[in-house]
Amino acid sequence: MTTAVHPLTPLTADEITAVRSVLDRAGVLSDTSRFVYVGLEEPTKNVLLACVDGDPVDRRVRVQLHDTSGRAPGQDLVVSLSRRDIVARRTLDAAKDGQLPVLEEEFDLVEEILAQDARWLAALKSRGLEVARVRVAPLSAGVYADEYPEEAGRRILRGLAFVQEHDTDHAWARPVDGLVGYVDVLNRTVDRVVDLGPVPVPTGSGNFDDPEVTGSARTTQKPIEITQPEGPSFTLQGNLLTWENWSLRIGFDAREGLVLHQLAFHDRDKGRNRPIIHRASIAEMVVPYADPSPVRSWQNYFDTGEYLIGRSANALRLGCDCLGDITYLDAVIADELGHPRTLPNAVCLHEEDYGVLWKHTDLWAQSNETRRQRRMVLSFFTTIGNYDYGFFWYLYLDGTVEFEAKATGVVFTSAHPGGDYPYATEIAPGLGAPYHQHLFCARLDMALDGTTNRVEEVDVVRVPMGPENPRGNAFTYRRTPLTRESGAQRTTDMSVDRVWHITNPHSLNVLGKPVGYVLHPEGKPSLLADPESSIASRAAFATKHLWVTAYDPAERYPAGDFVNQHPGGAGLPAYAAADRDIDGRSLVVWHTFGLTHAPRLEDWPIMPVDYTGFKLKPVGFFDRNPTLDVPRTAAASRCCSDGGHE
Repeated sequence: MTTAVHPLTPLTADEITAVRSVLDRAGVLSDTSRFVYVGLEEPTKNVLLACVDGDPVDRRVRVQLHDTSGRAPGQDLVVSLSRRDIVARRTLDAAKDGQLPVLEEEFDLVEEILAQDARWLAALKSRGLEVARVRVAPLSAGVYADEYPEEAGRRILRGLAFVQEHDTDHAWARPVDGLVGYVDVLNRTVDRVVDLGPVPVPTGSGNFDDPEVTGSARTTQKPIEITQPEGPSFTLQGNLLTWENWSLRIGFDAREGLVLHQLAFHDRDKGRNRPIIHRASIAEMVVPYADPSPVRSWQNYFDTGEYLIGRSANALRLGCDCLGDITYLDAVIADELGHPRTLPNAVCLHEEDYGVLWKHTDLWAQSNETRRQRRMVLSFFTTIGNYDYGFFWYLYLDGTVEFEAKATGVVFTSAHPGGDYPYATEIAPGLGAPYHQHLFCARLDMALDGTTNRVEEVDVVRVPMGPENPRGNAFTYRRTPLTRESGAQRTTDMSVDRVWHITNPHSLNVLGKPVGYVLHPEGKPSLLADPESSIASRAAFATKHLWVTAYDPAERYPAGDFVNQHPGGAGLPAYAAADRDIDGRSLVVWHTFGLTHAPRLEDWPIMPVDYTGFKLKPVGFFDRNPTLDVPRTAAASRCCSDGGHE
């Protein structure tokens, strides 16, 4: 046992090295072993809640191993660093369990294998293309058992081609349409090449960094300087962040990316830290495409479960990705050989002004008061193929928690067939961008003033005219408790301003009511694919905006543990099938949200950021406005000295 670290301290380079050593001594590794995932096996909620600083900690690490030779099946193991031993081990059945995530080394492998296939070379030749200038995107295959039963249990990727005219050319501008290759990356063979015949390759440039495309840079912008002469208002001790009344621990995972632990708010009126969320992460993201073309109808990517968004975290740069007084955190993960790999500047921490917090001018009292809102920002960016995603968590002075995803990068392209093609936008002459969705799922392991939590659906309700409403002006709210998992699979309804209240019936506010937080959804569409489709089965979590399940530490991912080529039904549908009681229990709230993207001309050749997310706001959690103690802005500020305002 070790007492040197908190149980939620991120894995260190030495610990990752030690994990590899344990597995090597156990005879588990070979030259063809690849570490697909290495992550901290966090203690259970009950253990963490009972943990006191200085308690002994059994550091456990989850490891997923793939054998590139195909001789050994995938392995899912748990290593105890305290015992220097394997304490849990599972052998995967690929046909039943799915494949382990896509390896980074497989990104180039698909192109290499196709470049040796006579059918692929003939298809390129018929289009007048040189194989040396053709890039192939390595794309997860999904599962289409009725069409391709021979793929069951095999490690398949599909490849779509793009022409790269020179080494710094952005090849997304030149899709090679009507052509796709199906590659078995274990056997290094090509199962099939689907060639519908040559389609003209668009000729426009996608080089958004080329002055010949952009024109001369504008000269109208004056500098914006953000300074904090006395430094930031937050402190960081190890991975423990404290800011204003907030405290939390920061984690980083190769699969989920940024993870927030033990979010609590210090209530000055009650004189104690009050827990709100035990663990918060974006546990899955799926991008389903809408084009039924034979070469693209299979396109859907689970960027978290299939590609591991955390391992592709960008190295953030001051003045570009983050602005102001910035603190960066490195992340340490394992590379595919099991050695520690540092992702520099993976996480950005800063605070920023956010306009007016509250304001009132009172004619009777002759008072004029304004307070400024500010927020704590925790973020990272990741690049998955053509798209770049920013994951931003915001904490506000008034106890609000917000998550915002920022989608940018380059839209996935195709050749446009012309006319009013109903499944794609023509974003440049001859260049199409299929309609698609970006659907995220937040996993919110709640601990609202304790672990006896409840969820209620709250709708606004019109009241008919009658004796109790003679003028017809009344409306009220209807509260529906979600008491079992079978009834806690819900969709948004903006026509009734639907929200979900998370409360604690054992913790009461000054009015004797359960304290709570309210989940405000955006109310955008859930998964639009047909309910009978393969993707609807594999991404069943995305068919609902809200799921509530009883807490189980083994239930971490909304689409299941092994998403790549899983046949479907895993994750939330399987968890909720137990139909457990969730009224006044330790529970997990899962929220699906996202973008439905019909690309615009303005999204080419690079897409301005689009936004999606949700908010959690206190509702009766505090006995009054918790920001009454926020001080006036300094007298030198224009806001308070001469009547100016934002």
